[in-house]
Amino acid sequence: MEQIAFIGVGRMGSGMAARLLGAGHIVTVYDPSQAAVAALVAQGAKSAASAVAAAAGASVVMASLPGPAAVKALATEIAAVPGIAVFVDLSTSGPAAAQAVAATLVPAGIAAIDAPVSGGVKGAANGKLTLMISGPAAATARVQPLLELFGRVVVVGEKPGLGQTLKLANNLMSAASLAIASEAMAMGVKAGLDPAVMLEVLNASSGRNSATQDKIPKHVLNRQFDFGFANALSFKDVRLCLDEAEALGVPMVVGAAVRQMLSITQQMYGPDADCTEMIKVVEQWAGCRIGAGEEK
Repeated sequence: MEQIAFIGVGRMGSGMAARLLGAGHIVTVYDPSQAAVAALVAQGAKSAASAVAAAAGASVVMASLPGPAAVKALATEIAAVPGIAVFVDLSTSGPAAAQAVAATLVPAGIAAIDAPVSGGVKGAANGKLTLMISGPAAATARVQPLLELFGRVVVVGEKPGLGQTLKLANNLMSAASLAIASEAMAMGVKAGLDPAVMLEVLNASSGRNSATQDKIPKHVLNRQFDFGFANALSFKDVRLCLDEAEALGVPMVVGAAVRQMLSITQQMYGPDADCTEMIKVVEQWAGCRIGAGEEK
């Protein structure tokens, strides 16, 4: 069994850390939230007062953090901790951060793997995530059995940041699907169509996407807006994606429009808004309401 330090046990990290504990691994956790740490201690985890303290004695350090700044800061902190063999970034932090992390850790003898995940909070808890992994082959082989506890593992290459690049592409497409579905649904509802009938037809036709199949029927029609992925995180991911596209010389005309919609949603509904609340922006502009549930 590996000695594992897990840094960041929020909505996603807690589910993944619990999967490691359930498989019998020794896991030390750190998170600023004492309640999040206590919940995992109750499942058998050890707690630490800091990320460095958690990493001390660990051979593998895993992180699930909110963004690139936090991931790069953690890499700097643990670079001098002896005994760490592999660092696995499960966050969506972007390829530039993955490359910076590798530049910090590799000289210290620590292999850096970027392994962003897709599948949401339920996927993390149930081991149904998809992981996009890039990093040195030997280190990847070492941690792959651990990562398979979280879900499907797809190794995309050895170059730092390739996993992050694929994750950003995925999240851009997911946000774009929600944006265009919001506009299409608003048009149909204002014209007099039943939104449930629209979704039935769309999901049997070429317009179906993750928004029409999941987000809108389960989290918008009932007016709960509780998909569980923050609009602010989606906005962050799309910004990172467009930054990378610009660095590569790839135009993203549609992506820029999606970024603007996410920005407007955040300005109108605040940093804690659910990603599905983007549809409220379109409703307000169109003068219609999609769904008949009681408003959350």
